[in-house]
Amino acid sequence: MTFASERLYPGDLVEVKAPDEILQTLDADGTLDYLPFMPEMVEFCGKRFHVSRRVLKTCISGSIATMLGFKTDDVVVLDGLRCSGTAHDGCEKACTIFWREAWLRKVDAPGMQSHTDWSSHQRLQARLRTSTGPKTYFCQASELLKATRPLSRWERLGTCIGEVRARNCSAFEMAQRLGIWLFWRIRRMVLGAYARGTQKTTPVASLHLQPGESVEVKSLGHISDTLNDKARNRGLSFFPNMRRLCGSRSRVRNRLDKIIVDGTGEMRQLRNTVYLDGSMCDCVHVAFGGCPRGEFAYWREIWLRREVET
Repeated sequence: MTFASERLYPGDLVEVKAPDEILQTLDADGTLDYLPFMPEMVEFCGKRFHVSRRVLKTCISGSIATMLGFKTDDVVVLDGLRCSGTAHDGCEKACTIFWREAWLRKVDAPGMQSHTDWSSHQRLQARLRTSTGPKTYFCQASELLKATRPLSRWERLGTCIGEVRARNCSAFEMAQRLGIWLFWRIRRMVLGAYARGTQKTTPVASLHLQPGESVEVKSLGHISDTLNDKARNRGLSFFPNMRRLCGSRSRVRNRLDKIIVDGTGEMRQLRNTVYLDGSMCDCVHVAFGGCPRGEFAYWREIWLRREVET
């Protein structure tokens, strides 16, 4: 089902509608056009945020070749809003939240935010699903394949033009993205995966790092020694943009012990893996024209060295 709403663009100030208004847009599963309104989103009702960008396409974890487009052109992301995972058994993926325009109201000034009462929050929460079985979860990540469709090569090119028209970026910025993608695509075809190693069985190291700890990222050479010929360590890729942190100091933002898998809802257990402050996937290196999803880059602890602060 589709609801008429005002078209939104980057920089627009919006207010997340009241719980009872959002309830009117949802089906029995708590979704609008297969995209769930998640329990973690309820706390934002009545609050105001700026639109970060319109979503013309998105990637899906585990595949750098597939770009997906939402079946309806009414999805945006808001500045800084990510899923906390609290209603999904503490999932630590911290996905950027997708918003249907029908869930938002454009406002002219910051002003006073709308009051929402507790009973309306409860009514909305009661409609929202969090699981489909004992070991599978229901969220925007799990339903991503249902809410989107694969894009053809021509459609992917069209979305690059659409990104400029939607004010997500300038024509120059898009040209830069395509140039970066083309460079790394040719390099990968000629030389193979960047930073690839020779390991058949990739090694493991446990530092038991905790949020806030200071670390040094090892040199590219040391990291390559832990990778196979696809530049992966136990299935986790080392992407070209991650090289920028090699040899530098950073802080652990969070541990990454469990995440919900895109498209399946399975909770996957991870080990010896962390986020680092400010380190994002920056998939423009591998995704044609880039992606708005803004995933964090995942770092194996074997790629890091604990720093002792003095």
